[in-house]
Amino acid sequence: MTSRISHTTVDSRNAHAQSIWWGQVLGFAEDPRDPNLPGHEECMVFSPGGRQRVLFIEVPEGKTVKNRVHFDLWPTDRTMDEEVQRLLEAGATMVHDLRDHRGPGTGWATLADPEGNEFCVLRSESERPDPYAHLVR
Repeated sequence: MTSRISHTTVDSRNAHAQSIWWGQVLGFAEDPRDPNLPGHEECMVFSPGGRQRVLFIEVPEGKTVKNRVHFDLWPTDRTMDEEVQRLLEAGATMVHDLRDHRGPGTGWATLADPEGNEFCVLRSESERPDPYAHLVR
């Protein structure tokens, strides 16, 4: 027997604000039959197909240390640099800029959401080298 992840839960100061911010970042939406409203202590957003879910719950304590779990994001329709810029303009902050730290075309950027939760932006699929190129002659 195995299990599957129902959803990922993120502790928040403001669940509603976080659900809106992350919904915009990921292209996720709330359940129209159970909308997320200001003051709600639990707010969930769903991927377009509904299979991935992120739940934001309000907790009394603030974030004090580095996340033990974080999201790694792959840009789907732009480069990593373009996605980093979009997220910074949306209210993220740069934590560690490790783009190109092992040479051109490598690395990632660690950002923080408006509540300080770290996440990484990786290179888009079109920017990553083909790991199996050595097999093609």
